Amino acid sequence: MVRRRPGTTPTLEEVAALAGVGRGTVSRVVNNETGVRESTREAVRKAIAELGYVPNLAARSLAGRRADAVALVMAEQDWRLFGEPFFSETVRSVADALTDTSVQLLLTLVRTDAERQRFVEYARGGRVDGVLLMSVRADDRLPDMLADAGIPTVLLGRRSGDEQVTYVDADNVGGARDAVAHLVRGGRRAIGAVTGPLDMYVARCRLRGYEQALADAGLAGGPSWIAEGDFTGASGRRAMTELLARHPEADAVFAASDTMAAGALDVLRAAGRRVPEDVAVVGFDDFQLAEHTEPALTTVRQPLEEIGRTMVRLLLEEMEQPQAAWRHVILRTRLVVRGSA
Repeated sequence: MVRRRPGTTPTLEEVAALAGVGRGTVSRVVNNETGVRESTREAVRKAIAELGYVPNLAARSLAGRRADAVALVMAEQDWRLFGEPFFSETVRSVADALTDTSVQLLLTLVRTDAERQRFVEYARGGRVDGVLLMSVRADDRLPDMLADAGIPTVLLGRRSGDEQVTYVDADNVGGARDAVAHLVRGGRRAIGAVTGPLDMYVARCRLRGYEQALADAGLAGGPSWIAEGDFTGASGRRAMTELLARHPEADAVFAASDTMAAGALDVLRAAGRRVPEDVAVVGFDDFQLAEHTEPALTTVRQPLEEIGRTMVRLLLEEMEQPQAAWRHVILRTRLVVRGSA
């Protein structure tokens, strides 16, 4: 009989002693290798169950085994942003894409350099087979740290136009350009923009699309017509208040997210501006929120379900072929017209 002190973790040696086999035999059973008689394999399994033994994932990783887990890492400073629809929709799309696999999804928040280093060591230790990264800012080194450690990694979005690590993104420039062109076709000529944080490439791309559409239409723009938000509803309210103070003549606004557009609608309503009669509003994302604003929100649909599926597919492929070339995928967006414009 194997005796252990209460509270201690069972070891591979204890499993071997209880099963009456050698340490190497237990290791082969744990790693599902061939060359072990079925009766011996069953004895080892019973010993594992009796002791509550959990294989050492780092050791299995060194032996070329899998943890059967991937991490979805949110590189975001402000935990309050996880209440925004983008994060919950992304988690859902990734989880749905993993439903038919044996892979467990782990959610992790990384905010500081110390947490980045700690996570890289955690991943390097074999706890996960790959990493999905979202909300990465322009100067974030985490994707490079993971790549240097040889850990398969896929980004949602990218840090810049020169991104090398594998990523999946929406056509943010084209989507924003289509949104503003729709406002122009509706006769709007004084169009403001509420951007996301401009240290994120996605926000700069959506601003670029807005500026391209104004240039194509021969309309004036400039810094006074642009107010920066952070993709939250509160920032949309602040930005819309700024734009109205600077340009009370504004007859339309493009907001770089649905949540900011919903905040802009609140401010316009409080200011007595009718939407869309006085000011038309267009958002970006097409979350469920867009259907429930008053009026319902015209917006740019980015295909989050397809983004999640594509990220998971690329990550699983990189896990199978770690030396494969990095891949860059940009998915199309679509304008969805509702009552606000």
